[in-house]
Amino acid sequence: MEAPHSPAAESTARTAGTASTARLAVESPEQMQELGRRLAKLLRPGDLVMLTGELGAGKTTLTRGLGEGLGVRGAVTSPTFVIARVHPSLTGGPALVHVDAYRLGGGLDEMEDLDLDVSLPESVVVVEWGDGKVEDLSDDRLHVLIHRVVGDTDDDRREVTLTGFGARWSAVDLTAAEA
Repeated sequence: MEAPHSPAAESTARTAGTASTARLAVESPEQMQELGRRLAKLLRPGDLVMLTGELGAGKTTLTRGLGEGLGVRGAVTSPTFVIARVHPSLTGGPALVHVDAYRLGGGLDEMEDLDLDVSLPESVVVVEWGDGKVEDLSDDRLHVLIHRVVGDTDDDRREVTLTGFGARWSAVDLTAAEA
């Protein structure tokens, strides 16, 4: 199943301005988790991270690495059935708010019930399946697109594209997330 990609998201991306882009090859789930740990070093309170990719692409695995890198409490697992989980910091850093918008059909209106705009200033908010739903939360966001081979395969290779939007990401070297 392909990740939904909306024309509205493309339009928002164009108007927000792309700050920087990095493309990486990831060969295994362990490397995806390590990428998350490295990305966590680039994140700060108030950051919005959108994850896009097919089912099984590695979005939650990447978020697990983000949680480890941020030093948060609790096992980072898919929030598909609870929609959102908050993982407080164990190190005095920002909490990780992990959202799965897969089952949410609406845009920002439906997301408002989660109070993400309240959590955003002091947390790192990671939204899986957020295309067309959360772009209006912040002009500054990191979009992570994970592409995997689809079909009947056990190929673990992924192509990951990191794209920073807005002033926050204009000075960030996303290639620093590479191994």
